[in-house]
Amino acid sequence: MSSPEAPPDPPIRLVVVDDDPLVRAGLALMLGGAPDIDIVGEGADGAEAESLAARLRPDVVLMDIRMPGVDGLAATEALRSRPGAPEVVVLTTFHADEQVLRAIRAGAAGFVLKDTPPAQIVEAVRRVAAGEPVLSPAVTRRLMAHAAGRAPDDRSARRRRARQRFGELAEREQDVATAVGRGASNAEIAAALHLSVATVKAHVSRVLARLDLNNRVQIALLVHDAGLLDESGEPDGGLP
Repeated sequence: MSSPEAPPDPPIRLVVVDDDPLVRAGLALMLGGAPDIDIVGEGADGAEAESLAARLRPDVVLMDIRMPGVDGLAATEALRSRPGAPEVVVLTTFHADEQVLRAIRAGAAGFVLKDTPPAQIVEAVRRVAAGEPVLSPAVTRRLMAHAAGRAPDDRSARRRRARQRFGELAEREQDVATAVGRGASNAEIAAALHLSVATVKAHVSRVLARLDLNNRVQIALLVHDAGLLDESGEPDGGLP
């Protein structure tokens, strides 16, 4: 006798926030056609994003970063500070932008460009709902290079703080965090460190909890801020 089939996963509850009604309509049309995505609300600014998230409990918020009134950055900070916060993906027209970096530091799971092909935006929502960041290693490197352009005093102070936080991790947690900073997947980290994927996931979870971070992208930014990778993305020898 065959075992009963597992019930299908519930659809991803999505809220779309953009001040341009034509952009909202286009995103709703594009994403609403996916069978596993349910658009439960639309908003025109960050204040509406907060209200919709509190009322509708979405899994993911796809949010424009540049809006009048309460912008996407402020809304991301507010949303991610709440218990049971939805994942946030910010929409932007820029490949590397200071506001995007700030949104990621505030807890956004990544960003997509407004001219990204529709199928990739749908896949980004799916990945974020599954707990995966939507920044590719190439995009992460661009963002980190942008962050490196800060004033020397600012970089020095940020490096000191980042190295102090990184030093709070156990040795194996540092190894895993550094690999995350290179953009490696759990499977790639497991192979490199001779660990199981489940063990890598556990280490990543402990790093996030110990450092009070939201996602892997924030781990990568911390590793970069600490100066633990050279320009090629390889370890530079670790902490002094």
